[in-house]
Amino acid sequence: MSWRAPSEVFPVSAERRVVLSLWAEKMPSASCDTLLDDIEDIVLQGDLKPQDRHSARKHVVPKARKRNTQKYLQEENSPPSDSTIPGIQKIWMRTWGCSHNNSDGEYMAGQLAAYGYEITENASDADLWLLNSCTVKNPAEDHFRNSIKKAQEENKKIVLAGCVPQAQPRQDYLKGLSIIGVQQIDRVVEVVEETIKGHSVRLLGQKKNNGKRLGGARLDLPKIRKNPLIEIISINTGCLNACTYCKTKHARGNLASYPIDELVERAKQSFQEGVCEIWLTSEDTGAYGRDIGTSLPALLWKLVEVIPEGAMLRLGMTNPPYISEHLEEMAKILNHPRVYAFLHIPVQSASDTVLMEMKREYCVADFKRVVDFLKEKVPGITLATDIICGFPGETDQDFQETVKLVEEYKFPSLFINQFYPRPGTPAAKMAQVPAQVKKQRTKDLSRVFHSYNPYDHKIGERQQVLVTEESFDSKFYVAHNRFYEQVLVPKNPTFMGKMIEVDIYESGKHFMKGQPVSDAKVYTPSINKPLAKGEVSGLTERERDGHKERENLKQGPHPARGPAQHSIPRPQDHNPG
Repeated sequence: MSWRAPSEVFPVSAERRVVLSLWAEKMPSASCDTLLDDIEDIVLQGDLKPQDRHSARKHVVPKARKRNTQKYLQEENSPPSDSTIPGIQKIWMRTWGCSHNNSDGEYMAGQLAAYGYEITENASDADLWLLNSCTVKNPAEDHFRNSIKKAQEENKKIVLAGCVPQAQPRQDYLKGLSIIGVQQIDRVVEVVEETIKGHSVRLLGQKKNNGKRLGGARLDLPKIRKNPLIEIISINTGCLNACTYCKTKHARGNLASYPIDELVERAKQSFQEGVCEIWLTSEDTGAYGRDIGTSLPALLWKLVEVIPEGAMLRLGMTNPPYISEHLEEMAKILNHPRVYAFLHIPVQSASDTVLMEMKREYCVADFKRVVDFLKEKVPGITLATDIICGFPGETDQDFQETVKLVEEYKFPSLFINQFYPRPGTPAAKMAQVPAQVKKQRTKDLSRVFHSYNPYDHKIGERQQVLVTEESFDSKFYVAHNRFYEQVLVPKNPTFMGKMIEVDIYESGKHFMKGQPVSDAKVYTPSINKPLAKGEVSGLTERERDGHKERENLKQGPHPARGPAQHSIPRPQDHNPG
């Protein structure tokens, strides 16, 4: 059976029907059972007909219903007055965590803006807060929890997203709040619309096609890139590991990869919109394709074919077990002129005993073999890694082995994390290292890391760098060289999005400073002009014109508008066929 819009399965309001048809014509086919399991219906009392519901706007009483294959929760709330019209409110978004989470946040912002909501940077001015969470460490969840409390104190509508509510939706502090699951971000407009009306809805199901789990929402959804020059593409979700400390696995699940052709199309679309740098991200890029009969090198070779000259590709984190299977091919790819010679390979500990307790599925010798091979075959490569200090059972000797590894390899990029026991993980039940010991080990390793400067020997070099952003202090532009090493350059607007030649004259722990060569040519990548900051990607010219017209209407003395009160073209009205 072909995919059917939710409005064909059970009655919904006229406004909501517009949203539900948003990109229906592009959805993959699925069985009726699969569809019904993934639909979030709101059951009304005394309102059996859709036309009655739309005209009378009767009170809605959500009805809880158990699901067999997905966690489903529905809270009761009193509906707002009839004057609340979704699609005209201001929304403030906050995202914590990894590149994958940031990409999800960009997609949600794009869909909401395309529908007519205003994405604001002023939290106090917003009608609704959309909080996109990270569950990796306790501090990130603490910030998330505090933001929920603040939103409630300020009487804001709240929608929660990300790994925290996906992994543990029944936590007390989440009670009564709307949740959009990590694989349901293409339905964020529905959730926001119902939340603004006063309902609490939760979409936590998995995307499936003929019973097979998909990588997630479609890649060609509207998006607002935080940096119009950088596109973050999630190539897969989940992983194949079962690390005892990891809470993310509870949210993202097992490995599910996007097909190569969809990823290549997304890259091509991004370049057409002026992107000059693509980041490939996932929980483990090295495992890509194992669930669909392909591999990471196969994907990368297809992608480099479509990267324009002057644009660059950066590969995200990969764990040692899977990248080790493709070392020869990976070395060739990392030597490609349009691929950064950079790889992030977490080791977590240099003690085999600790790695076994973590269930990392490799030993220290395996990690060293990968690092040594890449350093030999890709001269100058930047290798980043992660280390956890104070994992349960870690002895002083275990820790000293980790210190020796850092002293030996002098990683230019090292992420040092104090261990935090995450609820529901096996490591949380293990005998814990005393808090003071964990803190001291974290300080000791940080001291070792800061004892060397990885870039001193590069002073005097002439490098070609790609300029993509502004520094945090707004004093410089930030560029990266062939090895994805950070180079600060003067703020000349003509440099942004371009490749320039610089002479390195200074270095710090995490950066170099470069002076543009006076007679050097500024190379412009063979791509289109970038979108403006805050502009929605993935729209046709007709849709983009409609979006701009709606924004202009908001500035004037126009009456409140709802989805049924104007005829400006919207993305959900577009039918490519």
